[in-house]
Amino acid sequence: MKIEVYSPTIRRKEMDAVLTALVEDKIGPGEQSKILIQIAREKLDFDYCLALRSPALALSWALISLGLEQGQAVVISSLSPLYYLYVLNDLKLTPVYADVNPSNANLTRQTIEQAIQSMPDSLNAKAIILHHTLGFLPDIESIAELNLPIIEDRSKSFGINNGNFNADNIPLLSIMGLEERDMLTAGGGALLYTSNRKDSQVLRNIGLSNVKLAPEYGLPDMNAAMGIAQFRGIAKNLERRQEIADVFKQAALRTRHKCFISEEYNNYAFPLILETGAKDVKAYAKRKNIIVENAFDNTLAGQEIAGTVQCPESKSLSLRTVLFPLYPRLRKEEIDKIAKLIISIP
Repeated sequence: MKIEVYSPTIRRKEMDAVLTALVEDKIGPGEQSKILIQIAREKLDFDYCLALRSPALALSWALISLGLEQGQAVVISSLSPLYYLYVLNDLKLTPVYADVNPSNANLTRQTIEQAIQSMPDSLNAKAIILHHTLGFLPDIESIAELNLPIIEDRSKSFGINNGNFNADNIPLLSIMGLEERDMLTAGGGALLYTSNRKDSQVLRNIGLSNVKLAPEYGLPDMNAAMGIAQFRGIAKNLERRQEIADVFKQAALRTRHKCFISEEYNNYAFPLILETGAKDVKAYAKRKNIIVENAFDNTLAGQEIAGTVQCPESKSLSLRTVLFPLYPRLRKEEIDKIAKLIISIP
């Protein structure tokens, strides 16, 4: 039986919560979404939050709340998800691709400044979308010194204590995706939130302008019920991820391949930066019934939208970084098998 690279951690209690919502005929937006926001507030310490149907909708509303005009520029990582570009195009905003720090695959103040300096004179950067790549944290305090509004995507980095950085002098909006491959999954949806009172009022006004969050925009109770159970069980899942990651890290130390550098990590994934070609490693793993995949296939650089010239580090990482299976449901024999694979990869 194949060991897949990813598996959502959905236990019986999550399924019971969804079934309860179905039995009560409460599958659209309702009370469960309100409860989810209350529970999320304890973990995320926000002032105001909207529970929405998708991360794309959350990103769109976050950009709209900043009052950007058509044609204005928004800086994004070249390792951002593809949907960022779709949202920017829909709003007629201009994406500016910035390279990343090769040690953690995130934007830095320096790479953002370089991207801004390379823009045509006719463009002005008006915001930054800060994607927490593979769950690793960027240096948001340094980036905030650029005095540009920030939208941070924490969909993969939940569970890391970054101090809930607040910047009173600039807008700071946060997105917590709840999609299948996010750290917490509700089977779909996203939370859009902020701790800044001024930004909170803007989000409230957006909700009111959409008829007090029309049902077609809100997170369905069926998904919210699963999200509630995920929030309540996250401590156990994070502990299990740490145990598995410790085994894989010891295995990786016995190879010539590199891990990303991070002082604190939630072990969302186990990526390796290969010294050899990813194609050969994937084929080798497949022969052992273990799925290994390119970490950045569904990113701008991975799809060759952000090119080699302006973003060389991103392009290099997109070609050489792979993900090994890491999730709480892995059994001991599977963990041992993956560790042996890591040690033996060419």
